[in-house]
Amino acid sequence: MTPENTPSTAPAAALGTAQLDALLQGSSRTFALSIPLMPEPVRRQTTIAYLLFRIADTFEDEPAWSTEEKLAGLETVRAILDGGSESAAEPAMAAIRAMLDGAELTQTGYAELLDQVEPVLSAYAALEPSVRRMIAGHLCRTIDGMASYLRRDEPARTIEDVRLYCYHVAGIVGELLTDLFLRHNPTLRAAGDELRELAPRFGEALQLVNILRDAQADDAEGRKYIPGPEERAILFELADEDLRLASRYVELLERHGAAPGIVAFNSLNLVLAIQTIALVRERGPGAKLTRPEVGAIFERVRRATSTGSSVVPLLASA
Repeated sequence: MTPENTPSTAPAAALGTAQLDALLQGSSRTFALSIPLMPEPVRRQTTIAYLLFRIADTFEDEPAWSTEEKLAGLETVRAILDGGSESAAEPAMAAIRAMLDGAELTQTGYAELLDQVEPVLSAYAALEPSVRRMIAGHLCRTIDGMASYLRRDEPARTIEDVRLYCYHVAGIVGELLTDLFLRHNPTLRAAGDELRELAPRFGEALQLVNILRDAQADDAEGRKYIPGPEERAILFELADEDLRLASRYVELLERHGAAPGIVAFNSLNLVLAIQTIALVRERGPGAKLTRPEVGAIFERVRRATSTGSSVVPLLASA
């Protein structure tokens, strides 16, 4: 089986937009808001890609499973997406079903997503072959990175460890999204090299904000991404630099004629990250924007991009 002719791994029907959006709602508060801002077909492509990355992330991150079980789960997803034969798809799905049988996952939304693995894979199989190749190539690199991190069986010890982890789980996502944006908007190709250079730093920025915000909760569940207090301060500085580079990324999208919905998607994620890290710096781990605050930011971004106004002032004032 190759990404060009990936079959449906079960007779499950591909999910519609409403069903995909429901899975987004259960697995990501932020992306459930930002992805629907994008135009089709990049919206559906991004939704399916995000859910596949979230499935891999759940296998890597779930406290209910041992390291060996996590590695097995990641390998089954990899086998389905990249390589093997059609006859290997069903045994891989059977392995996933066996892992899920009786497992009590910590996040209800993630459990619901894993319960829909087969329909999500069917939605992936219905995408254009070139898009499937793009998603599979990037996701398999992420899975390899996750597996390498799990095999270490030890927490991050250095800033370089943290950055490598961020690249595997978020920087690669930024590279995939950039490829999708360039495919959707040919006018972006003039800035393609710079966008590709900045993309991993945008992903790193969002992941560092999550790590700094969720440090206490991660520690409680046995995950340690921040080596110590000194490294915590360095990670704040690194996140600030990454967010500055992410602003440059959004400015390039706007300047080179990206679809308003693509600008809105990136702007919303960025402004939320900038304001969240300011809150965490002030109040400590666990601090989050309120729903009204998130709603107000969403409206400002949506209004700017829908009326043709520049988002640059929003980024500067965030």
